[in-house]
Amino acid sequence: MHTRKSTPWLYLAPALVILGFFLLYPSIHTAYLSFLGSRAERFAGLKNYLYVFSNPTMLAAFRNNALWVALFTGATVFLGLILAVLFDRVKYEPLVKSIVFMPMAISFVSASVIWKFVYAFRPPDAAQIGVLNAILASMGCAPVPWLIRYPWLNNLCLIAVGVWVWTGFCLVVLSASYKSIPKQFLEAARVDGANEWKLFFRVVVPLLAPTMAVLATTMVVFVLKVFDIVYVMTNGNFGTEVIANRMYKEMCNFFNYGRASAIAVVLLILIVPFMILNIRRFAAQEGGR
Repeated sequence: MHTRKSTPWLYLAPALVILGFFLLYPSIHTAYLSFLGSRAERFAGLKNYLYVFSNPTMLAAFRNNALWVALFTGATVFLGLILAVLFDRVKYEPLVKSIVFMPMAISFVSASVIWKFVYAFRPPDAAQIGVLNAILASMGCAPVPWLIRYPWLNNLCLIAVGVWVWTGFCLVVLSASYKSIPKQFLEAARVDGANEWKLFFRVVVPLLAPTMAVLATTMVVFVLKVFDIVYVMTNGNFGTEVIANRMYKEMCNFFNYGRASAIAVVLLILIVPFMILNIRRFAAQEGGR
């Protein structure tokens, strides 16, 4: 039976209409608002974009996001890879993998609240309620203001929370990919005299490289729009501001819809290349099957 060329589009039409209404239209409208003033009442030209790329707070947010991208992405993928290989050799693999994955079962807000108590700081002469400072106090060391004094330390502490949450996700994905490696490859390398280090770097890592690349781009997309961890723990204070949190402040605290929309557009532009890269990679993998 001959099928008209338009028939597939009839099935796709409802989904396309929904996507257009909830994704395409808001994106276009946000781009339009980015050229208007604070209350979206008058045309402001490129004024909002000049603010985004010249304001010291925004520049600090860009730097912090770059730090998140570099450290968070590298740490989650690396730790996920190491744990996937190590846990594959233990009998209680399902249990330990479940423990590492457990933070993914709670919301990022809950994880942030938990770690805010872990990092809690009080003056040296007061009882420490934070886990880390209580440990330091038990060893006779002075408590450390983990989130409120040194910008570099503040950001590292926030990134550690993200790594704690997302490492389990990377572990599960890389573990599944590692188990799909034919055992003959590993045995052949051992027969040829390769030790465990050479086996890891010359066999395992190259074979898992496509999966690691997909995970890395996925982590980058997440971390570019990181918001809840920063909002709950510091609200962007003490040198920890990020792009998404600044967008929220401009919209909900300062009611400057033009600036908030411009920040949203810039954030979208930063994310789109990584999304396209992931889509092309998936298409290439499907084409190779």
